[in-house]
Amino acid sequence: MSKLSYPEAVSIYPFNNNEIDMIMNNAMECTLMWSTKDGWPVGVIHSFIWKNNKIWLTFLAHRHRAAAIRRDNRVSVTISSRAYETDVQNLPAGAITFKGEGVLFDDEETKGWFYKALSEKNSPDNPKSMFEILNSPTRLILCVTPTKKIMYNKLLAEAHAKGEVSEDRLGKPLESDAIRMTSPQ
Repeated sequence: MSKLSYPEAVSIYPFNNNEIDMIMNNAMECTLMWSTKDGWPVGVIHSFIWKNNKIWLTFLAHRHRAAAIRRDNRVSVTISSRAYETDVQNLPAGAITFKGEGVLFDDEETKGWFYKALSEKNSPDNPKSMFEILNSPTRLILCVTPTKKIMYNKLLAEAHAKGEVSEDRLGKPLESDAIRMTSPQ
């Protein structure tokens, strides 16, 4: 088998846990994806909170995604470093897709801490105003517990391409890179 490298094998460029936290705490938006009743994949952009290694976001209960997630709670969430609000130095670059299981909440305790956290993140100059907008009896909170991460660490890939990264810093390739890419077509 030939040596894996970019662009053929992006799965060998993971983020470490600290880099994951940095992306998740600095990115302002994510894309939530689910399957419709007839099997179509759909995605919508959301603001989110990263807390206890889980992704938390909100939408109104009448949205189709609420019924879809109740029917099948398997979802995916993608976060890109392009979603940083400002050009902050020394933040990781790339993207992470989380496969996960979603649980819907509509209790006041969850709404209270979540609305406060999301308001402070997205509207630090006027969190009270955003809190009031979010505070609706028809709003749901979705908590996604990741079961798998698919990562691309752009800075690690670039450093590897320049020969600046030792092989022990690379991740284990996913099946798509380790087996399918090397199999005869």
